[in-house]
Amino acid sequence: MTLEEAKTKLKALQEKMAAYGHALSLLYYDGVTGAPRGTAANRGQTMGVLSEELYQLSTGEDTVSLLEYLDEHKAELDEKEQRMVFLLLKDIRRMQKIPMEEYIAHEKMIVEAEDVWHTAKEQSNFALFEPYLEKIFADARKFAGYCAPDTDPYDYWLNEYEEGLNKARADEFFATLRGHIVPLLQKVCAAPQIDVSMLQGTFPEDRQDMLSRRLMDVMGLDPLHVGLSTTEHPFTTSLGSHLDERITTHYYEHDFASSLYSVIHEGGHALYDTGSDESLAYTVLDGGVSMGIHESQSRFYENLLGRSRAFCDYLFPVLAEVFPAEMEGHNAEELYRALNRAQPSLIRTEADELTYCLHVLVRYELEKRVMAGELAVHDLPGEWNRLYKEYLGVDVPDDKQGVL
Repeated sequence: MTLEEAKTKLKALQEKMAAYGHALSLLYYDGVTGAPRGTAANRGQTMGVLSEELYQLSTGEDTVSLLEYLDEHKAELDEKEQRMVFLLLKDIRRMQKIPMEEYIAHEKMIVEAEDVWHTAKEQSNFALFEPYLEKIFADARKFAGYCAPDTDPYDYWLNEYEEGLNKARADEFFATLRGHIVPLLQKVCAAPQIDVSMLQGTFPEDRQDMLSRRLMDVMGLDPLHVGLSTTEHPFTTSLGSHLDERITTHYYEHDFASSLYSVIHEGGHALYDTGSDESLAYTVLDGGVSMGIHESQSRFYENLLGRSRAFCDYLFPVLAEVFPAEMEGHNAEELYRALNRAQPSLIRTEADELTYCLHVLVRYELEKRVMAGELAVHDLPGEWNRLYKEYLGVDVPDDKQGVL
């Protein structure tokens, strides 16, 4: 096999892997947006079969031989090709350590868990989701043990999500954050509060959807490549490549600002992805570099741009057009102040800049303790409620608005 033949095979391999990923992503996207609630088992079956095919393709002898050959000749590859080979080998070596039947069973379980979570949240019934969450944590510890037996399981997964991150670095960061933000928030809450009455009212979903489309347009999101749908928890996903981005939001009739910032946040993710070079489509280099960089882009659009006075000057006339009765008697300056208020809340995705990091802190502390076996999944609701009271000063009324 010549080097040029190997490079051609590398391209074909990535295109095939992208096709499997496209199909799996479509099934997931359908499941959390429009699929009937009782279809999870059907999707799980199909996703299990596809996951097995992708596992075998990724870890098969031909694939490993090809990548090892290219790795031996990496000095003759360009920078992008070297990175492709490095990332593919890294993923393959990790997957090879996880037994295929366990990997497939986990993928199927995740599909079912997502469906059960929706029901559990609707019913505010943590006990319904509890066994699935226990299994998710158990698999996380087990898979980390397979892949890096000499590494703390949580350190392993932190590094997988953001290379170079570990508990020591996170503990140091969050200790500083906790020491400064918690007392600052207490001072803010004790001060006179900003009037946010203009954000309250009745905002029909169809009008909010109209606003969402306007926001996507002003952000420069190409409607030919970026779609919008609704789901319980907003997210962004690439289907196959950056050429097909899907963002989601959740509309609340009495709170247009929630969806407003979901669309801007998820739109930031989509803009980052769609900015990828066309030559990277259907390769492992397509899309974002890391979770941290991705979030930096979405939060940049959401907060630094989306809450700026200049944007509020643009936004207010649009809101007055879409919601004329609710905006009557108000102005852009009031909007700017209302959208930048600092106020404790129960939901991370709707939190302001000051309190957002405290929501992340709660999740980090609980997840770390569960991964270490210091906290049982069964006890998560109580600990969740305790930390929300301690850090944010709010009482959690039920699990629907809390741990679920």
